[in-house]
Amino acid sequence: MLAFLGMDSLDDLFAHIPQAVRLANGLDVAEGLSEPDVAAIFSGYTSANKANATSMTCFAGGGAYDHEVPAVVKMLSNRSEFVTAYTPYQPEVAQGVLQALFEYQTLVSRLSGLAIPNASLYDAATALVEALNMAHGATGRQKMVISSGVHPHWRQVARTFARGTGHEIVEVPLRDGVTDWKSVDATNTAAVVAAYPNYLGVLEDLSEAKALAEANEALFVVGADPVAAGVLKTAGQWGADVFVGEGQAFGTPLSFGGPYLGLFACTAAQVRRLPGRIVGETVDSSDRRAFVTTLRAREQDIRREKATSNVCTNQTLMAVTAAIQLGWLGTYGLREVATRCAQGAHYLYEGLLGLEGVDAHSTQPFFREFAIRLSKPADQVIAAMAESNILAGLSVGALSDGGDPSIEGNIENVLLVTVTERRTRDEIDHYVNVLREALTR
Repeated sequence: MLAFLGMDSLDDLFAHIPQAVRLANGLDVAEGLSEPDVAAIFSGYTSANKANATSMTCFAGGGAYDHEVPAVVKMLSNRSEFVTAYTPYQPEVAQGVLQALFEYQTLVSRLSGLAIPNASLYDAATALVEALNMAHGATGRQKMVISSGVHPHWRQVARTFARGTGHEIVEVPLRDGVTDWKSVDATNTAAVVAAYPNYLGVLEDLSEAKALAEANEALFVVGADPVAAGVLKTAGQWGADVFVGEGQAFGTPLSFGGPYLGLFACTAAQVRRLPGRIVGETVDSSDRRAFVTTLRAREQDIRREKATSNVCTNQTLMAVTAAIQLGWLGTYGLREVATRCAQGAHYLYEGLLGLEGVDAHSTQPFFREFAIRLSKPADQVIAAMAESNILAGLSVGALSDGGDPSIEGNIENVLLVTVTERRTRDEIDHYVNVLREALTR
């Protein structure tokens, strides 16, 4: 490049930049830092610009997470071949998208620990509904036993769909953040649904839920955080028949709430009831490797009231993006992301419990998300901390519409806090200091 420009050195290339705005000693960046850490350092440099708009530091979660999206993922997922891809009815002209979705399915299978994934659904809430429909189809029953640890929005969508399907939704309360399975009558049940971790961040032992499903010959459905699979058991390892989850964490930005990505996988026994699209590997007439949609007609299950989902119920672009992100991370990278989340969350948790006016909501173990009880309403604290450009978390009262009987005491004072790998130690320490000030106002 220098030769083409007629220059001899990099100094010549940057000669037009005034000395006054150059860094005299270069960039003070230590070796071996992760991409989020380097990005945080450079954000500090840019804050010196008077025109720079300071963004919020996000400690909110509750189903949508501020994870790092590497530049390579943004670049590849925005290629026109993926952005403009249509439903691949004609495999002879859609091999690229079909292969990308096949790779996505493979990655979801590994994350879930189950053999049969589909090529995506709209989001986690609708994936849960599809799991309930699958359970009804497998058992012929309408009763669905769902832990109150399942995200409130997922449960709300399930209740909405149940008005049309006739499903009977039975919600199991939490005790100290853990599902009280002994309190429920699960006879004649189609599905037992648990969350791992639950929406308050608690890691539950799912063996009791699995035993309940087996005893009643119901499908065991696990709504799992796919990031947690980097360090914890998969849904399949817990004995799940069906896995559902939210894939937004893999390459999709927060985007004001969507579009997101529904993850879905099941055992081979349920493959004929799997909703949406499945991409399979085969060979063409010349014995070359090829990919096709399989086990589905062009418009799946057009059977009026007996229909489940249409073959188009998917999020191809977000699915391809997730495949790119997971391929970029690899097994080691996903483990590191999960570890950074867990370490950061526990570091913040310990710091917050040292503050006056902050108490633990539960004594149970957690992954990257936890609930705390404040001496003030959570909404007031969130508003106060926003003045310091910190999104403090989510009010559990607002998240659950103020109607979760599992939350003992004043639900409006419970704050749900999340830490992802993007949050640095300095940001976490700053959070603790700002919360201290907000509670003393």
